[in-house]
Amino acid sequence: MARAHDDNWDLASSVGATATMVAAGRAMATKDPRGLINDPFAEPLVRAVGVDFFNKMMDGELDLEAIENGSSVRAQAMVDGMAVRTKYFDDYFGDATARGVRQAVILASGLDARAYRLSWPDGTVVYELDQPQVIEFKTTTLAGIGAEPTATRRPIPIDLRGDWPAALQAAGLDTSAPTAWLAEGLLIYLPPDAQDRLFDNITVLSAPGSAVATEFVPGIVDFDVDRAREMSGSFRAHGLDIDMGSLVYTGDRNHVVDYLRGKGWDVEGVTRAELFRRNGLEVPAPEDDDPLGEIIFISGRLTG
Repeated sequence: MARAHDDNWDLASSVGATATMVAAGRAMATKDPRGLINDPFAEPLVRAVGVDFFNKMMDGELDLEAIENGSSVRAQAMVDGMAVRTKYFDDYFGDATARGVRQAVILASGLDARAYRLSWPDGTVVYELDQPQVIEFKTTTLAGIGAEPTATRRPIPIDLRGDWPAALQAAGLDTSAPTAWLAEGLLIYLPPDAQDRLFDNITVLSAPGSAVATEFVPGIVDFDVDRAREMSGSFRAHGLDIDMGSLVYTGDRNHVVDYLRGKGWDVEGVTRAELFRRNGLEVPAPEDDDPLGEIIFISGRLTG
């Protein structure tokens, strides 16, 4: 089913299922002996969602090579890609708090457990925004296993299509102090104009010295929906009913680096391949059949 302006989901369906898939990838990367990341909450959160496909992924009972077109290299690259992505944003928050930033905002937080697993300095407040049922599920599940936030956590149950800036300020965001913003795994699920509005709102709410991090997928501009739908068939063949071609918004959109620079942010982008190199991992060969292509990870600060 194609996306609509008022569609909804839980963590086992539609866009929500992609958040669970990402968390399953973090769980698998956490088990990797190279130890690039440590997310002890990813696995219990995914198991609580209860989708058999993801549980089998984590247990090694799913033939990832079959899903990744018969290549064990590509299957490993999928896990490694999640590890370097997670580490990039973990390090981003570490750098921001080392500069004295004491409030963080995680947009479309899904099953992100950074408020529980990162070492936040005393006095840090972490705001998490997502759909009400997603926020409730994560809060209840983590409380049920005895997990406690390592910062002051303020969950905000709101759809980002609503007036989230007002909700954020009502929850206590201090717009006169620097904020570290994260929009991870979000932009391809936003229409082009909504992507611009997101960064417009972030800029308005940010004091000088604020930080922002996200990723941009240039391939979304000429995204091959049919190819994505064909690749989704391998997921459905293994019991996961998800159609990536129907979940993303395609077409022309502003390049995030250029757009943020135009708003006064000093940002830089780094490719996923470069993150592999930085972390001592073998860079996977380019995949001609990947409908999204290369990913650019972006972070920077608000000047002024």
